[in-house]
Amino acid sequence: MKKLTKAVRVKVEESESVRQKLISLSALDKSRKLLKKDGFIEIPVTEYFNTDEFTLVDQDNPEYYLQEKTVFKDLDFPDNENKLLPRGWQILGDIIIVTLDEKLKDRKSDIGKALLSYYPGCKTVLLDRGISGQLRQPDREIIAGEDNTETIHKENSCLFKLDAMKIMFSQGNLAEKKRMSKLGTDETVVDMFAGIGYFSIPMAVNSKPKKIISIEINPVSFGYLKENIVLNRVVEIIEPLAGDCAKVTPRHIANRVIMGYFDGQDYLGTGINALLPGGILHYHEAVPEAIESRPVDRIFEVSKSLGRQVEITERRRIKKYAPGVWHVVVDARVE
Repeated sequence: MKKLTKAVRVKVEESESVRQKLISLSALDKSRKLLKKDGFIEIPVTEYFNTDEFTLVDQDNPEYYLQEKTVFKDLDFPDNENKLLPRGWQILGDIIIVTLDEKLKDRKSDIGKALLSYYPGCKTVLLDRGISGQLRQPDREIIAGEDNTETIHKENSCLFKLDAMKIMFSQGNLAEKKRMSKLGTDETVVDMFAGIGYFSIPMAVNSKPKKIISIEINPVSFGYLKENIVLNRVVEIIEPLAGDCAKVTPRHIANRVIMGYFDGQDYLGTGINALLPGGILHYHEAVPEAIESRPVDRIFEVSKSLGRQVEITERRRIKKYAPGVWHVVVDARVE
């Protein structure tokens, strides 16, 4: 198993409140101990956790409650297979999602059972083979546990109901979702490609915009979006809208537009036209390092073609999407 080393470094007097907050965010790594070092407390967090609220450090000598490799200690695999065992996995609610080397495909059931044994609070293990298509649908298989793959995942004080067999949920951009949750107070927001409410729900819960129009084309995701609006008690704020963003996005209405879809460049004109003068665009793209200016160039080009003036206010790397490719977010003010 991959050695997790990330930890949040806080003052001693703040450690318990921060620990409780990390638990609520499903970010606490319960396999490691809290450490006191140089007058501070290091609270271990999961590999998916990123933050701009706390100081993150890499622990040189993490202390574990259980010995490393305990997860697979009972698997009698030859050395060449042991080296291929998964080094990490994702937990959504009570569902474990794991990716396996193709050479371990005949061992998937044993690996799934070992993970369930290590996480007794979980009910199902899914083998993930990737995500594809315009609707970003995952290719997954149950390899251990129950057939019911519906779960409720808690993140950033919000609840997300989803079917992990049918819906993707990225935990790697938690810091960006937290940042967005602080924006939009008293504004009208359009969330294009809203999914199950990844950005809409935290923003509605924490910032209380005047209105969020959340647009989603995938009927399965749209169904969960509507359920999550009710689950998080933001019915008065979020208006779910089913359909293709190119066809149903309203024009000249928004103070803020979120474009959280990596392949949304063809919709840039639609997003910009949804903005009132002075509105803010949040544009996401997966960008090769060699052409990292590409999303900025695209925003300038499309804005110019529409007769709109634009100012880039910030550009951020969120996470590594693939070798040499970054998930980038560009914030732009459009007049």
